[in-house]
Amino acid sequence: MKISKFYNQKKRKETNGPSAAVIKYDQDNNATPIVMAQGTGLIAQQIIELAKQNNIHMQEDSSLVANLLDMDLGDNIPPQLYSAMAEILLLIEEMDLNY
Repeated sequence: MKISKFYNQKKRKETNGPSAAVIKYDQDNNATPIVMAQGTGLIAQQIIELAKQNNIHMQEDSSLVANLLDMDLGDNIPPQLYSAMAEILLLIEEMDLNY
């Protein structure tokens, strides 16, 4: 059983800096989303900056990011996270339609 040192996500962010994970979803191939990049601190800042520069939509969900950081790069998103991923993908689709 993994026990996190930080129960308070705000305190964790203050101590470790930002966290970020990048997922890739190819709707045309009906594949499950996969983890493409992840990191904390300076790596996360670079991921966030690149997303902003390239107008890539971002969603903040600390518990989802924590789960994604525990995964290996290239891993498929597990079924337990499908609900959270579906909400994010719907939000992104809605943003694309409206902007």
